[in-house]
Amino acid sequence: MKIEEADIAVVGAGGGGAVLALALAQKGMKTIVLERAAGPPQGLRGEILQPNGQRVLDQLGLLHKLPADSTRAVRLFHFCRVGGERLCTVDYGDLPTPYNRAVVTLPNVAHHAILDAIQAEPSVSLWYGASFTDLLRENGRVVGLTAKKGDDEVTVKANVVVGADGAFSKVREALQIPADLHLYPQGYLIAIVEAPTPITEAKYFVGTRTILGMFPAAGNKVYLFYMIDAGSYDRIKAEGIPALQRAWTAISPSDETLFQALTDWNQTAFMPTGRVRTPTWVADGAVLIGDAAHGMNPHASQGRMQAMVDAMALADLLPECLAANDVSADRLKQFERARRPQVTMLQQLADEQVLFWNTANPVIAFLRDRVFRTLDRNARLRYRVLSTTAGLRSRPPFGPIDRLMAAGFLPDPSAHERVAQDAE
Repeated sequence: MKIEEADIAVVGAGGGGAVLALALAQKGMKTIVLERAAGPPQGLRGEILQPNGQRVLDQLGLLHKLPADSTRAVRLFHFCRVGGERLCTVDYGDLPTPYNRAVVTLPNVAHHAILDAIQAEPSVSLWYGASFTDLLRENGRVVGLTAKKGDDEVTVKANVVVGADGAFSKVREALQIPADLHLYPQGYLIAIVEAPTPITEAKYFVGTRTILGMFPAAGNKVYLFYMIDAGSYDRIKAEGIPALQRAWTAISPSDETLFQALTDWNQTAFMPTGRVRTPTWVADGAVLIGDAAHGMNPHASQGRMQAMVDAMALADLLPECLAANDVSADRLKQFERARRPQVTMLQQLADEQVLFWNTANPVIAFLRDRVFRTLDRNARLRYRVLSTTAGLRSRPPFGPIDRLMAAGFLPDPSAHERVAQDAE
């Protein structure tokens, strides 16, 4: 069996694992990254870089290297009722500069930029087609892993093993860390189409068990996100593209010509949704990051961003741990203590949004629309929501009194005050 050595072994080259490897390389640490896929991702997926994700890419020196013809800055997001009535508009321009916009990229553009930067780093070995098989332990501490790389069995000796291998993490399983894995009953049909006329502002429609998002991307391309029941993608395809176009047109009649740009199912993909909760993210010599530790519903618009922020926080801590020759769970817990409050808040917020946004209950839908209308008039509460979505807050956007104000049951004397220091 072949034996390799590294400071850090990372399982998974997704949003968290790839960022971690690059950040560690920039600190001079030797890292081996295992990725079971045969190469960089090529599939369709929606890509919105929130401000905290933009900041991570900036810190890595990559934000301004993203191809201009593959990105679009979007400031305005309009929330509407099914049928077209506008409920609320959120303006990313209200956020502090320089990250006062969302950045929509074509599929995998940011990820490919990170992977390309990794492969230019001599201290990183990125192994495609390599699958994690087990952990190595000495005296109860993780000291490396075993993997299958092609037809070869490989042992990697490392000071720390990082599980960045997603919601169904094999590293988490090997660590015997229990996980509450919840699969939501709805997922998203994602489509990318060419708009007949340029679209520069995003729209998000909500109705009775109905959600349709429209986000402008580079050129005249537009992402469509349509909530469907898990397991229904094949049935929807069997019903045909015209049936889907009619469903979308019923949601937003003014965008009928845009929907006609969907001509092939290869323009679509299905995205399942789930949540992961674990009692701990660390063990002696091992750490979980991203979805392996804390997957969340995409309503929070922060799943991939939180994995990236995890990676940067861990990259700051690991050199200190290695310098002190202390990679115990107690020392690594410093990372978890710093990161868990924001993650927990976002998971809870996303689940609240699932309750209100995905609802078939007319009373809950009425309250949801009422809150949107209040936010449109209330700059303070609207900024709280925006800064949370942007990844700038660790505390919940609303306290109990704020909730009553948002629902329109109490007046807000500070409604017109945007408190920028709320962003953390």
